[in-house]
Amino acid sequence: MSQGPPRSQFTQSVLAEDSARRQRRTRLLAGTAGLLALVLCTGGWMLWSATDDEADAQDAKAVQQAPDDIRDTVENVPRSPAGRLIVDYREKEFGKRRGADASVPAPGTWATDRTLVRGVGDQLKGFTFGTSEEAWSTDLGGPICDTTRHVTADGRTAVLVQERAEDGDKGDGGKSGKSGKSKGEKDSDEKKGKKSGKPDKGDKGDKGEKSKGDKKGKGKGKGKGKGERGKKRKPARPEPPAPCDRLVFVDLDTGKKLWQAKLPEARTAFAPNTNVTMVRGTVTVAWGDGSVAYDMAGGERLWASTSASACGDAGFAGGRALLALRRCGDGDDRTYRVQKVDPRTGDPEWTYKVDRGIRNVYLVSSEPAVIAVAAGDGDDGGVTGLITLDDRGAYRSTVDMPEGRYMENCSVPLFGTVETCHSVAVGRDQLFLATARKGSDANGIVSFDLTTGKAVRTFDSRGRGVMYPLEVSGGKLLAFRGSGNGVDPDAVVSLDPETGKERPFLLFGVPDGAGPVEPGRADVVVEGGRVFIAPKELRAAREGDGEGAAYGALGIEGA
Repeated sequence: MSQGPPRSQFTQSVLAEDSARRQRRTRLLAGTAGLLALVLCTGGWMLWSATDDEADAQDAKAVQQAPDDIRDTVENVPRSPAGRLIVDYREKEFGKRRGADASVPAPGTWATDRTLVRGVGDQLKGFTFGTSEEAWSTDLGGPICDTTRHVTADGRTAVLVQERAEDGDKGDGGKSGKSGKSKGEKDSDEKKGKKSGKPDKGDKGDKGEKSKGDKKGKGKGKGKGKGERGKKRKPARPEPPAPCDRLVFVDLDTGKKLWQAKLPEARTAFAPNTNVTMVRGTVTVAWGDGSVAYDMAGGERLWASTSASACGDAGFAGGRALLALRRCGDGDDRTYRVQKVDPRTGDPEWTYKVDRGIRNVYLVSSEPAVIAVAAGDGDDGGVTGLITLDDRGAYRSTVDMPEGRYMENCSVPLFGTVETCHSVAVGRDQLFLATARKGSDANGIVSFDLTTGKAVRTFDSRGRGVMYPLEVSGGKLLAFRGSGNGVDPDAVVSLDPETGKERPFLLFGVPDGAGPVEPGRADVVVEGGRVFIAPKELRAAREGDGEGAAYGALGIEGA
């Protein structure tokens, strides 16, 4: 599937202002003392937090969840918005070890009740709150290709890996436990028996086909001898990159690999055209030419679709339900279908056919079902609208997105392929979009009714800095707002769609070395009343006394 247009106007404008903003940002946040000093000096923000509804806590209650449920935390506003540092992860001497211009992909940021976890290169790194030292590190056996933001209620998630050829199946090579394969880490596709009654083609790529000259293990001895007597050999062809065909299911509190599986016939699974997501009890992977689902409990394969057909699974969206995006045909004849899928069987429950003439489709939310579409000719434009569907897959409404009016980053993912609209938040009844910036540091967030597609309310940033939506929790919208002047703190704020009131959730500061905090370029995770910020790529600091350190993650909780 085409990866869509170049970076959006929002992204381009941020890049253009990076150098100017860096000159204005004079905050001193190398450690906890600097962070607290900054927050406590912002008296205006503290007074603002005590105005309208200081005693008004978010009254929605979290529903008790089963271990295999996808975590759906209801966040309550901390008693104090003044943030204190609980994680300050930096890769020391990164520039010295890797080079001043080196970068390492860092896909994946997750948080549990006691651990922050980062995906960096070919490893997962866990950090206990209150320390900047690694609690554990797990070698995944190859570079991370894709991750899912979803986490189970008991703190597990899935990671897709491009396996290192020399490693084979070595199990857990990290610090998280014993080496080798435990019973729970056995490759699931080596197990006999499948729950699904569908035929399974097996992993042909694992058999290692022999050439004619290698029949019975003898090889062509004469050819080898001639080469030794001076005959020129043809240069060896470079080995093609290994596919992203290894799925690893991990415990985020310990780093332990619970199980891993090799995807069937996934020879065309390459980043960034791969997609992994989760729904209750099930992990699914798609790579355009195929898809597969596994049971969370032990990694048993539930179903797979790897045969050639007119339509292929471009990707899935998980969470409360499982949506599949099916791409049919190529070029001008390409069409798309969105299906709600039974996670345990792979059977569609309903199908929505996207109108012809759509270049790209992205899955914004699985329940309520919301998709983003890019219409028009060529790949020079972004998303042009959001389509909402009802619980039977019937069309509900369209939210029009004229070019340049709203933030849009669905089409410029660093990782993943269809579940990539990080600047759109969807609640039960409304969705939220950030407007493009006005000048340098002002914009707003607009709420839209899912039934009518019409705008309901606008939250203005009031010149405090550009903000964008993160998630809907307990009926409130949580949004990130950057510092508008480099002196006031960055913040996560809570916006009430019913009353229009705004409250600070947490106030903090993001060091310049962490890079710009914007959709698609950094993860902002809110979990358990805490905020975590992490860049999607690690790069060495250009200035300061960090000795070329690369910023990896920042964690804040209420003081």
